[in-house]
Amino acid sequence: MAIASRITTRALSTFAATAAAKLPEAAAGAEAVTLPSSAQPQQVLEFEDTGRLFTGEPSTALVRTLAALQLMSAGPLVDVGLAALRSPAVAASPVVQAAARATAYKHFCAGETAEEAAARVQRLWRGGMGGILDYGIEDAEDGAACDRNVAGFLAAVDVAAALPPGSASVCIKITALCPIALLEKTSDLLRWQHKHPSLQLPWKQHSFPILSDSSPLYFTPSEPVPLTAEEERELRLAHGRLLAVGARCAEHDIPLLVDAEYATVQPAIDYFTFAGALACNGGGRPIVHGTVQAYLRDARDRLEAMVRAAEEERVHLGVKVVRGAYLTREARLAESLGVPSPIHATIQDTHDCYNGCAAFLLERVRRGSASLMLATHNVESGQLAAARAQELGIGKGDRNLQFAQLMGMADGLSLGLRNAGFQVSKYLPYGPVEHIIPYLIRRAEENRGLLSASSFDRQLLRKELVRRFKNAVMGRE
Repeated sequence: MAIASRITTRALSTFAATAAAKLPEAAAGAEAVTLPSSAQPQQVLEFEDTGRLFTGEPSTALVRTLAALQLMSAGPLVDVGLAALRSPAVAASPVVQAAARATAYKHFCAGETAEEAAARVQRLWRGGMGGILDYGIEDAEDGAACDRNVAGFLAAVDVAAALPPGSASVCIKITALCPIALLEKTSDLLRWQHKHPSLQLPWKQHSFPILSDSSPLYFTPSEPVPLTAEEERELRLAHGRLLAVGARCAEHDIPLLVDAEYATVQPAIDYFTFAGALACNGGGRPIVHGTVQAYLRDARDRLEAMVRAAEEERVHLGVKVVRGAYLTREARLAESLGVPSPIHATIQDTHDCYNGCAAFLLERVRRGSASLMLATHNVESGQLAAARAQELGIGKGDRNLQFAQLMGMADGLSLGLRNAGFQVSKYLPYGPVEHIIPYLIRRAEENRGLLSASSFDRQLLRKELVRRFKNAVMGRE
């Protein structure tokens, strides 16, 4: 059976129709996103010729990647490793840290410093891809930690500015710039205001719509207490930290990607992100990019409201679309509260939402009103989006359309997109091993299914290694 993704005419039609079905303009009779009746499935991405796919990739690197993916596809082995890393005493052990550095850290992380990550960006750039500098820190508990974190993010921007133009983006987490307890309280107030629009929030600045009627408003069942004067001051400081990073990125024309988090704090994260976009995205190219998590039931409704508001404000919108990385956490929280999960009921619903959001935003890229990063490890979604972009006439060198995958994962998709001429970047988390361990635990927990289902990449790697072995030893392709 062929390795290449098999995309049917029906799948492509569904991709476009899903976008058209909920376009606000559709009801007004405006231009709809549809495929011509004569359209045939476009295999824009090619995976059969693994020699071409892995051109420039040394065999030693392919062997290491195959070994890592094979190792991490073993569920019981991952469970043992996670149990060890969750213990602070074990995780702090030099032996354990050395083992983590030689295995998961080496595969998923770009180094301990921004300079080491920058060296990885340069190698990717020489190979036709870019890099996203991701300073791998988790939630901040107080203002002092936030100040340390913003210094780290600013350093990442400065390092990115010294790299070849267009080669690097920077990723940040609002949970590292604002104390997590304050984000939770702010999110409660934003949810309550959506349910009770008469509620006045004196600290709230102008923003795009943050929530929709389909959002999990039930996470705030009763009226929250207002922010104290000190909490309002800390909120202003957090806003200032974000604007400082955004201004530095704007100075050097470096995209700033704001990560999404879990549902209890996401409203506050979106509030900060949209305020940053309004401040930094006034020029021709957007700087601040928010993130839409397609596994959330309200993702499409919030996206449409965001797009309408940006168009009314004449702000160039920046959006990163992901499926989502907190499925386990969201399910457990909803169950503990006895409320519905904010996640789609089935994986197919999530796929449909992701593909629909992608098609909806590709139309905006074509119009020149949005910048889009499609972060996906799903081969079919990559194939569909690439075909749709080509059909819409979006130039493959257009910096307003980017694809992205995590370092160490979905390399076959990354290379296939690169070989087809699209702009591709790899997420490059970096930082000291002891600081990155929480990141590695989260990645392992939330991507357990992805790691165990990495058979597509493993199949590609095996095929190419066998081809190279035959070529070298037996003198035949």
